[in-house]
Amino acid sequence: MFRTLVQAALLSLTLLGASPVRAAAPDAGGVLITWYRLVLELVRHTPTYSPPVASRAFAYLGVTAWEVSASAAPDSRTSLAGQLTDLPPLPARAAGAYDEAVVMQAALTDSVVHFFGNTGPTGQRAMAAMAAKLDASLTAEVAPEIVARSSAHGKAIAAHVIAWAASDGGAVIDNMGFPMTFTPQPGPSHWVPTSKIVQQQAPLLPDWGNNRTFAMPSGKACPLPPPPDYSEAPGSAFFAEGKEVYDVSQTLTDEQKLIARFWSDDPMLSPTPPGHWISIALDLAQRENLSPERSADLLARLGITMADSFIGCWDSKFDHDLLRPVTYIRRVIAPGWEPLLITPPFPEYPSGHSTQSGAAAAVMTAIFGAEFAFDDATHEADGLPVRHFSSFAAAAEEAALSRLYGGIHFRAAIERGLDQGACIGAHATALRTLK
Repeated sequence: MFRTLVQAALLSLTLLGASPVRAAAPDAGGVLITWYRLVLELVRHTPTYSPPVASRAFAYLGVTAWEVSASAAPDSRTSLAGQLTDLPPLPARAAGAYDEAVVMQAALTDSVVHFFGNTGPTGQRAMAAMAAKLDASLTAEVAPEIVARSSAHGKAIAAHVIAWAASDGGAVIDNMGFPMTFTPQPGPSHWVPTSKIVQQQAPLLPDWGNNRTFAMPSGKACPLPPPPDYSEAPGSAFFAEGKEVYDVSQTLTDEQKLIARFWSDDPMLSPTPPGHWISIALDLAQRENLSPERSADLLARLGITMADSFIGCWDSKFDHDLLRPVTYIRRVIAPGWEPLLITPPFPEYPSGHSTQSGAAAAVMTAIFGAEFAFDDATHEADGLPVRHFSSFAAAAEEAALSRLYGGIHFRAAIERGLDQGACIGAHATALRTLK
């Protein structure tokens, strides 16, 4: 059974040692991680938060957190204003003393409420409970004038980022992201619906690739070569890709099935694929005892690169508009075939899991190192075992390959998606933060 959102919020506070006594309250980094733990649960429980939408929210929360951190030490930290697309200079601090945890708390309270304002009643109660508990803990022994000044600055940063977000193309999600009308492209190679759900007779978020990007110049900044030419001939490259998906599905080992399910990260059943990488980052921030500014840097870069990944990936998906393996295999190889996993309702090429995992791995590698081993406990509470990885690249490769095991993607989409992710991740790793 999943924990309720309110229980998750209060558990996060307990784990961080928050109490009504100021000395035991979390620092700015603790506030950051506490809110992010709740956000992972909000993503799981908010129907409109498909992976692209979730990635957008993570990016804006990360930018907000970084700008709070950067404003605290402008001599040693650089704002992302002027580096991210169309982000204007952030509000300056007024003269006087500040409490950095209170600044972070005010900024993230307003940001989370805004970006998850459409969550249900339980999510609303969880956000309110989190805000109230942290407010009481953080302000108990801080002078009222410092609390007021700190809170005002945090709120100003949140308002600035929220205003910037409003014009990016992804602020309003109608009908859970599915167009009310849709006309498929003619020809056998193009995507057709793979679900009987009425809403999913149109593809998810077909215009997402046109959204304003964060660190990369546009959704077309990391293009891919086209997939193999469509063919139903047994000797063709495309047939070989379809036959591989089919053959793999017939001989799946228990380990391969576990890998497919571990990385599936379905909406409403998990924190989604971008949330999976955020979960890894939160665990490592605590394991490595990262400073508040390094935690903010990590979460900002990771959120930014995953948001850019979904923009770039969706641009490519709807440019190539390739059919899914389930459509091809049933048409050409085995009419009654069923994949291990449910096929998502949008075009195939490239793999979103591959693109965003390749980008996430690039950022994590730049921060922690190429041979940094770690355990991934993202789904431990859901009954899936902890998995160990020798590097972030190894985790990304497994996440990508999991889509072959699940019957979701052809190999070209998997391998080239990783290439696209590496390209997108390079834009985030090039951002200037700590001087």
